[in-house]
Amino acid sequence: MKAIPLWKRASLLLAAPVAALIFSILMSSIVLVLSGSSPLRAYADMFEHASRLETMIDILNRATPLYIAGVAAAIGFRMNLFNIGVEGQYLLAAIVAAHLGAMVTLTPVLHVTFIMLVAMVVGAAYSGFAGLLKVTRGVNEVISTIMLNAIAISGLVAYLVRLWQAGGAIDPGSAQQVGTTPIPESGLLPDLNVVVEGLFRELRQGKELTGVLLVAILVGVGYHVLVNRTRFGFDLRASGINPFAANVGGVPPKRMVVAAMALSGAIAGLVGLSEIMHIGFFPANPIKGLGFTGIAVALLGRNHPLGIVFAALIFAFLDVSSGVLQFTGAASREIVVIMQGVIILAAVVAYEIARRAREKEEARAAAEAMVAV
Repeated sequence: MKAIPLWKRASLLLAAPVAALIFSILMSSIVLVLSGSSPLRAYADMFEHASRLETMIDILNRATPLYIAGVAAAIGFRMNLFNIGVEGQYLLAAIVAAHLGAMVTLTPVLHVTFIMLVAMVVGAAYSGFAGLLKVTRGVNEVISTIMLNAIAISGLVAYLVRLWQAGGAIDPGSAQQVGTTPIPESGLLPDLNVVVEGLFRELRQGKELTGVLLVAILVGVGYHVLVNRTRFGFDLRASGINPFAANVGGVPPKRMVVAAMALSGAIAGLVGLSEIMHIGFFPANPIKGLGFTGIAVALLGRNHPLGIVFAALIFAFLDVSSGVLQFTGAASREIVVIMQGVIILAAVVAYEIARRAREKEEARAAAEAMVAV
């Protein structure tokens, strides 16, 4: 059969994100005009702020956990599973890892490794439980992970924060709340400032490039190798495309569901490292929303390791820019939330149009090949 020319495949691949970007800019500009703001001034402030080295560090620090969360969600998506519980999984994993990490004394490499393994085990166990519910009781993973989110965020994490509060449990309404017992220096990843300052200049304002960025890079490489270069990855993709055909081919569907959910949760457990490795403990009021945003990052990045990189950077750029818009008065910071929603909506529509166009082109090429025979 005659293959689709490379330029056509490339154009179909690039058309969706480009169209989504253009549409989101147009829609955001309309909203800015209707709200009485100048789109040109708002965009100029955002990009001028982002051009500073310190702001770039903030963007990378924000994109790091979003990327890990995106990969965690993407693993489930590749299996046609919707792990909506990344939020609860990373928060629960972070507090357990921070608490146990503060209780042990090890050499730096072993200490950091221990904290990471604890986070991955907790995340895998909590997400794997949703997989078990699906294969044993037929509970849809969307429902189970949403419910487990509520249990983790509103119940377990809140309880453990009070139980493991540094200095002992205290009144939840007290202003003295800090967080769990600090992790020894040996359990913290060093920042990457020496690399940045070696390439550019000395960082100001006390900015630090998180060492968890290296963890995110390893996660991305591991995700690519696992999904595209291993038997397990082939079984994962085959089960996601057609579970019945995969089952006939010898792939156990129930085992794959549990394995995929557990692996997704294990990666989700690493999301919280960006915070506990930075401040050295699990705070009473941790950063939330990373798991839910990670799902959007995975969708925008089409579950591809490089696509998720660009999606994470876009969302991080918008998050960091929200503050400068309010500071300069160019627009309300809520416009960033609108822009994020428009980008996701535009991307979903554009990707669907591109998919249909690709299928139509493949069908036409197949028909031409049949006529030629």
